[in-house]
Amino acid sequence: MKQQKTGIYILIVYCIMQLSGAVLMPILPFLYNFFETRGVEDPALNISGWWVFLSMAIATLITLLIIRKDNTYLKPLKGKSTPTLQTIGWGIVGFFLVLFGQGFAASIELKFGVDPGSENTTQFIEIAQAVPFAIFSIVIFAPILEELIFRRIIFGTLLPKTNFFVAASVSAIVFAIIHFDFTHILLYAVSGFIFSFIYYKTKRIIASIISHMLLNGFVVLVQFYGEDIQKFFEQYSNMQIILFP
Repeated sequence: MKQQKTGIYILIVYCIMQLSGAVLMPILPFLYNFFETRGVEDPALNISGWWVFLSMAIATLITLLIIRKDNTYLKPLKGKSTPTLQTIGWGIVGFFLVLFGQGFAASIELKFGVDPGSENTTQFIEIAQAVPFAIFSIVIFAPILEELIFRRIIFGTLLPKTNFFVAASVSAIVFAIIHFDFTHILLYAVSGFIFSFIYYKTKRIIASIISHMLLNGFVVLVQFYGEDIQKFFEQYSNMQIILFP
């Protein structure tokens, strides 16, 4: 009963965070003028960036405080949980599984004429470029909140009442819908399903959080430094040719 209340409290915090943008509406003109008078090129992106950072940071802090009061909430799923090092290992494996899964989903989307590239991802990268603090929201806060909501609460609640496939599928679909990028709903759903598998395999939510953090961090790294990384590997390849002809 206590765990159910904890889950409800976390859901409420998450929903408030998602709807918190409405608080901005009355003060948008003031904030826009504030950034504009300080020579900021795109005030709208700066407002969005700081709000994403602050709202998600506050939501994550409150969520962790709620969990702290219920120290049983993060206990492993029923069954034998993996040791710490294996859990970390599975978190890393999960990252590569999601990359493979996204590649497979993207190939299916291409066959149906869906263009590659996500507007949702592009928007968050633009926000992060304007306000680097938003990177914390993308790489740290979002994975913690989303794994607690979609894996610990939704998947964890459905699993004892159904089975892995049903629980993981429902969790994955809800995870995909909440990102509001319906063109790439298959890509998000596949990712969510794999995150559920990692959680189920290890019985520990920290494993899927690690996978999710690594994935988001990788996306940010590629979006920010993709060209530099490509040049590095090209230079390294040339060095290999020179050193080992």
